[in-house]
Amino acid sequence: MDHVLTLLSFGKEGWGDEIAAGTLLTIALALATLPLGLLQGFLLALAKNSDDSNLQRAADIYTTIFRGLPELMTLFLIYYGVQIGLQAFIGLFVEGVYIEINSFLAGMVALGVVFSSYSSEVFLSAFRGISQGQYEGGYALGLSSYQTMRLVILPQLIRLALPGLSNLWLVLLKDTALVSVIGLSDLLRMSGVAARVSKEAFLFFGLACLIYLVLSMISSAGLARIDAWARKGDTR
Repeated sequence: MDHVLTLLSFGKEGWGDEIAAGTLLTIALALATLPLGLLQGFLLALAKNSDDSNLQRAADIYTTIFRGLPELMTLFLIYYGVQIGLQAFIGLFVEGVYIEINSFLAGMVALGVVFSSYSSEVFLSAFRGISQGQYEGGYALGLSSYQTMRLVILPQLIRLALPGLSNLWLVLLKDTALVSVIGLSDLLRMSGVAARVSKEAFLFFGLACLIYLVLSMISSAGLARIDAWARKGDTR
């Protein structure tokens, strides 16, 4: 027991500092990705719900690609592919320049495009759950298209989309583990390093599992409160 406590302690002899830093990075990556994915998903849903066939086709192509590719493949394409592409392009003008993409930024973008491709379908379903009469009522009150969207449609959209978006947030939280393959020192990577050095794989990977479960439980409790707040105006 003393050996386990020593390994999990903070300081030179333990791995508590590294595990805590990896946990914070995992949370930071998920929180940084969320608004990016939500904004992209909302814009994609607007495109799919528009009358412009070109916008609809472009949004459908985007979601088909990133829903069809494995998340790990998307991460590799953005981290390595963009890096190689930028280096080749700059190499046309300047010799001997090496380009390296920031791992955190690459992970955020990769997880963001995957999240947005799924969240767009959630938003689209929510849009279709709002009757046309809601739009017409806003216009009848003299509201502009922007005001109708912000004051009439968006509050209802959030309430309808929240259950689906809650599930996507939990998926995103777990998908952050993928960034360990591109060298980002997240929770999974630091747990792996600690397990290899200490030869205590069960201890550290078990601890990582426990931390992910705790984060999911906290998220679920928070999302339940947000859902209750969003539905407080519902009538029986």
